Amino acid sequence: MQWFEKEEFWLHFGPIMFDSTKWAEAPAVAASIKSIAGLPKKAKVLDAGCGPGRVSIELAALGFDVTGVDLIQPYLDAAAESAEDEGVSLNLIRADLRDFANEENAESFDCAVNLYTSFGYCNTIEEDISILKNIHATLKKDGWFIMEGLSREQAVQYFTEGEWFERAGKTVLTEFSVEGAWEGLRSRWILIDDKGGRMEHSFVQRLYSAIELKRILVGIGFSSCEIYGDFAFAPYNEKAKTMVLVCRK
Repeated sequence: MQWFEKEEFWLHFGPIMFDSTKWAEAPAVAASIKSIAGLPKKAKVLDAGCGPGRVSIELAALGFDVTGVDLIQPYLDAAAESAEDEGVSLNLIRADLRDFANEENAESFDCAVNLYTSFGYCNTIEEDISILKNIHATLKKDGWFIMEGLSREQAVQYFTEGEWFERAGKTVLTEFSVEGAWEGLRSRWILIDDKGGRMEHSFVQRLYSAIELKRILVGIGFSSCEIYGDFAFAPYNEKAKTMVLVCRK
């Protein structure tokens, strides 16, 4: 079992990663997705790696037919509860994105998204690429794929050896180090609660440059793939806030 398949990790570390700031960003991200893809009401949208439904819920609130896929059942349960509270409907599926595509969902979606550094954690590059192939297979002809995350060049530009902060009632200490020739970024997270309890976890995210990902996606079969520095089509340069890939099948 790989680390991201362990529910215990997400139960303890999820509130740190998906804090109130990240939730507050979700409506703007959903609106950007709608604008970029020009999606009509009731368009079918796949949130690949939906987590606790942060963006899925906002997409559903815009009138889309949203399917959220994730491997962690407690996150899917949380997404279902939040969707009910917000009065929207989500189709939530517990599945591994490495083998999600099948005859039932082939060419089913008008748009797919993979957001907030939720890519690059598999043991091999081949497994990472299998996720992208599966997303491609689930899209209709002319469907959109919008991917956002940390690139290798941004990891280099903004690298820090670590930091500490208070969040979700815990003191959080982080340490970062480089794997190989900037092939990956190792993160070590330490959580300390107010009673002195301590929890620690380390993981590696494989790093891809933006142009490397573009070449992979075009090689998979996307007819176009553009690279931006944010959801408002800012240039992907030294001022880029993130990496956004906008692809068309």
